[in-house]
Amino acid sequence: MTRIRRFQPGDEPALAEICVLTADAGGDATGILDDDELWAQIFVLPYVARHPDLAFVVEGDDGRVVGYIVGTPDTQAFEDWFHDEWWPERGEPWPLPDVEQSRQDGLLIYAYSRRAGAEPYGAEYPAHLHIDLLPEAQGQSWGRRLIQTLVVALREQGVPGLHLVAASENTGAVAFYPRVGFTAIPSHPGVQAFARTL
Repeated sequence: MTRIRRFQPGDEPALAEICVLTADAGGDATGILDDDELWAQIFVLPYVARHPDLAFVVEGDDGRVVGYIVGTPDTQAFEDWFHDEWWPERGEPWPLPDVEQSRQDGLLIYAYSRRAGAEPYGAEYPAHLHIDLLPEAQGQSWGRRLIQTLVVALREQGVPGLHLVAASENTGAVAFYPRVGFTAIPSHPGVQAFARTL
């Protein structure tokens, strides 16, 4: 039976694959970058490394992981940790580009520039999340259930607010988050941020 369970060590390859298969505004990003591995090193693996207690997966009938949610209770602390510890150890294969000439360049500039205070809503809504589901797991309330699971875990830690950021062109995500309790908030160009109090 399909179920939500906690992240377990060994799930990382499945999470990395799902990240790539959903990274292009919800669609398959395979081959968009020179190195597909970059997506997961920025958007999912650091979260399960630092906060495995806030990582949950959807496991299908056949035992495959078909979706996940990951998060951090303290965006400011997480971004500093990413900048000071995670990325210096992982980013060596991908030097900082001098100028942005490709989508990979843009991701690398973002990765190298991550640090506390980069997002104005991190103080009021200190937690943030990333959630991805393969197409086979979409439209069955698993996204809603994953968010509810994470919200419960964050409330247990006394976290007062949660935010996330979606690509503006990811119309499915932009339509979904208001249905699960999030409100759109002022955002950077090209993205839409959402937040909710807990």
